[in-house]
Amino acid sequence: MDSRTNKNQVRFALLLAVFCALGPFTVDMYLSSFPEIMKFFGTNASMVQASLTSALLGLSLGQIVIGPLSDVHGRRKPLLISMILFFISSVGCAISPNVEVFIVLRFIQGFTASAGLVIARAIVRDLYNGVELTKFFALLTTITSVTPLLSPLAGSVVISFTSWVGVFFVTGIVGIYLTIMTVWKVKESLRIENRISSDFKEILKSYKTLLKDRKFMGYGLASGILFGGCFAYISGSPFIYQNIYGVSPQMFSILFALNGISLMLGAQLVKRLAGRKTPHNIFLIGLLSSFISSLAVLIVVFSHGPLAALVISLFLSNASLGIVGPISFTLAIESQGHMAGSASALLGIMPFLLGSITSPLVGIAGEYSAIPLGVIIFATSLLAVFFNAVLIKNGQTVTDAEEMNLD
Repeated sequence: MDSRTNKNQVRFALLLAVFCALGPFTVDMYLSSFPEIMKFFGTNASMVQASLTSALLGLSLGQIVIGPLSDVHGRRKPLLISMILFFISSVGCAISPNVEVFIVLRFIQGFTASAGLVIARAIVRDLYNGVELTKFFALLTTITSVTPLLSPLAGSVVISFTSWVGVFFVTGIVGIYLTIMTVWKVKESLRIENRISSDFKEILKSYKTLLKDRKFMGYGLASGILFGGCFAYISGSPFIYQNIYGVSPQMFSILFALNGISLMLGAQLVKRLAGRKTPHNIFLIGLLSSFISSLAVLIVVFSHGPLAALVISLFLSNASLGIVGPISFTLAIESQGHMAGSASALLGIMPFLLGSITSPLVGIAGEYSAIPLGVIIFATSLLAVFFNAVLIKNGQTVTDAEEMNLD
């Protein structure tokens, strides 16, 4: 690949990364504005938190709906309509007359933002396959790993100059930018002959086919449950670091930022290994790394080990996610060309669904115990190994043709 092609690929990955980042930005960017929003609407904290739940619900359900629609109508049209609606709902949030309208508009904002994630992934599958698919998705993962670090910071910067309203005007501007980019830069990647029927039964059939595909579900569940453990970490880490280890809020921000760095390093390792090892072997490396690092986390929390030991163990655990995430997506979606939108939707929603189960459990022993976190992270790594053994059946058989493609 020459330097010009490589630059174009990076630019395209950056554009798709912005679409993928729309969901996290929609969820995280306004978090620091909660007290101001509560005061503005004259409501309580639970109602403001309901707007976060509403956005997450929209982000999850949107993938299930928009993914199949992109398999029926192509990628570009649903993406364009979603970006226009995202802009409208963002402005609507900024001028909401009351908190109830605000909550409804947050759902619409999350629903339309999900198009960026699910369709961007489907476009990658339309355009690439084999080693190139693995490398491109690893590059995309590397870029999007920065989003959780930047979105809360961006929100804090905005409200330092303006009120909470400014946050939603900024997301509206992002919506306009992505609308323009969809018209100008995004070309239709799904050929008409590869689209599925618009019959609702056909859409349900595509989901049924995916759910019955053992390898697809094996890779999806293995990755999804590991990210479910990551959601438990996100939920429990503020209490563990600050209440148990006594770190300051500023130090917590630094420790939390290590997550993005570890994910990027894991994704970069996938990019380097692609073409040198079979995709399933890279996946197994990620599972093994996850098992060892999660066992280390479990040992540290049970022995009340030092902060450094916990941080290093969690860093390695998150790096394992950076390996498993992109390679499992590649392996799961590789053979789902005509259903890439639906497949991307299922793969996208699994971490949210599994994370909704693990996140509340991390606080089951109170805010001064890290043991539930260690147990959950180790249990999720065991379940990932279990899904690999039972559903994937000890790995994907690599044909001679595939081996040649890896050279």
